[in-house]
Amino acid sequence: MKDRRDFLKATAAVTAGIVTSRVVPALAYGGSSFPAGVVYTKDNPGKWAGKVGSHAPVVTINGRKVTIETKHPMSEAHFIVRHTLVSSTGEVLGDATFTGTDKKALSEYEVPAGHSDLYATSFCNQHDFWVTEFVI
Repeated sequence: MKDRRDFLKATAAVTAGIVTSRVVPALAYGGSSFPAGVVYTKDNPGKWAGKVGSHAPVVTINGRKVTIETKHPMSEAHFIVRHTLVSSTGEVLGDATFTGTDKKALSEYEVPAGHSDLYATSFCNQHDFWVTEFVI
């Protein structure tokens, strides 16, 4: 089972890297939406419309501290694999990897000065890649 977890972690990391390297810079130049069927959001859940509440990352801001939570049950068969905090320039400011044995998908980050437009990402092993845009 460990090899499967390593594969899922690597897949999530590669997916996050590809999406942020291609989508986030495009948004910086005036784009307003993520590609349908690749990235899901609260406002654009696509085929996962019934999954928003348990898959879209929820962001809590306290000064420069950001907490990301995906309100999703965690089990060996179905869990949140990863969170990332990404700047508007595509820089990954923080990340956390989870397993099905973790109690919840919750991560905390201290945002460096100079960053205000941010993206919280959450990757589910069954329901794809979700993003929440926010400003601090």
